[in-house]
Amino acid sequence: MFMERILLATDYPNLTKLTIFHFQEEIASNYFTSRNRVIGGTYVQHDILDYMPQLRSFTFYICTYVDPAVLSCKLSSEDIRIKLRNIGQQHVSSMVNYVISEVNCIYGVRAACSVFSLPFGFDYLRDIGNNFPNIVFSYVTYLVIQDIIPFEHEFFMRIARSFPLLKHLFIRNEKSQNLNGLMTLSSENCLLQSIIEYPHLTVLGVVSAHRDYIDQFLNETKTFVPCLTEFEVYVDDLKTVTKDFTREETRRNCAKVTKITSIEPVVHSEDLCRYFPSLYK
Repeated sequence: MFMERILLATDYPNLTKLTIFHFQEEIASNYFTSRNRVIGGTYVQHDILDYMPQLRSFTFYICTYVDPAVLSCKLSSEDIRIKLRNIGQQHVSSMVNYVISEVNCIYGVRAACSVFSLPFGFDYLRDIGNNFPNIVFSYVTYLVIQDIIPFEHEFFMRIARSFPLLKHLFIRNEKSQNLNGLMTLSSENCLLQSIIEYPHLTVLGVVSAHRDYIDQFLNETKTFVPCLTEFEVYVDDLKTVTKDFTREETRRNCAKVTKITSIEPVVHSEDLCRYFPSLYK
């Protein structure tokens, strides 16, 4: 509410620099002149830039959510970029990702529309999906990924390259991997894939994800996470993927985990103790 009061208070004729980060949906819907619309060039111009004529530096990351029913056609990120560039915002990028709706929605999904200045200077990014731009997000350490289509191995390779300092990753995707899901428990079928390394990842959340993504990150033939210390997961899914804490391919990536968070109770056993030795240090 503090940010909203500042923006709505008055004009800022002498302001030369403005930074807007993680503009929450409630604030965006109250501040910008039209609700349930994509925040593109028109709204940036009329609702921000017109009130700050001396603005020379505008750094921003704004994510809004739109019911697809209000869109005349399927929205693309290029549509948003063109509108922003038309008003002189040249160093910008955008993403449009269709995610499962957390509120009532006719189609059960919403379009998550993100616009941001370049280079991206913030440490937090949420609700990106398979079609994110080929950009290195050098400062992002906290990332939420979500999509209505599966995340495949190649997608996670892109994530590792684009987010080199990633520490917290939360996956929201209930769809089984089309390719890798068929070979989840078979390391022999994974040998032709490149092993992905996340050297700084310490927290992984897969509570809202298909169990394939547990295998994607714990299976050492797919991914190496040497610093993983906190794991948010359904215990039943974890037991399935690790074959009741006996599977060798998923053992190494569990070695440094000091905390497991689950809705279900974690039943301690000798196999669990050996599999997660750092839990008991």
